[in-house]
Amino acid sequence: MTFTLFLTIFISGLTLAVDAFAVSVTDGMVYRDLTRARGIIIPATFGVFQAVMPIIGFYVSWGLSRIEIIEEVDHWIAFALLLIIGGKMIFDGIRELVSPEGQVGPKRFSISEVLVQGVATSIDALAVGFTFNVMLEGISAIQMWAWISVAVIGVTTFFISLAGLTIGIRVGKLFAKKACVAEIVGGAVLILIGIKIVVGSYVPLPF
Repeated sequence: MTFTLFLTIFISGLTLAVDAFAVSVTDGMVYRDLTRARGIIIPATFGVFQAVMPIIGFYVSWGLSRIEIIEEVDHWIAFALLLIIGGKMIFDGIRELVSPEGQVGPKRFSISEVLVQGVATSIDALAVGFTFNVMLEGISAIQMWAWISVAVIGVTTFFISLAGLTIGIRVGKLFAKKACVAEIVGGAVLILIGIKIVVGSYVPLPF
């Protein structure tokens, strides 16, 4: 029972980390001033948000009998955030593409942008937290298992996002002379992720 539950939690973590992985790849592609410390901040941010959101959902579900209102708007919030970030990246990339050489510099690391990405990619994890009471029903020390669950989800997201960031950095080197192209592509990817979140909330998707 314990192994099956742990495996279920781990698979949930992998599923939740898909969007964070894709965004990490994008960040690795477009941020041209990443250091080792900044390279840890990005996956750590995604891991923390993916852990915090479910535990919030878990405790909120204890006090609420109806969660439909939250479920109706969470995907639209995620879409709006990713649309804003992705749209800005595309705008900046096009501006750099058409501007005279050297007038617009490459995209710089932004902690505020990473935080918004963390919120956008983890909102679906809030709904997962609502299911903990059902998933852990009949298990003793339910709160302890809820915290174990979010720890597993957070750690899983961290390592998957770190792998995505590494891949993005390597892909970004292919666009070293035209970083604006990577920025436009990255912005489009973020918007597509937002669309996927909205569509996935109405139609079951395999990813």
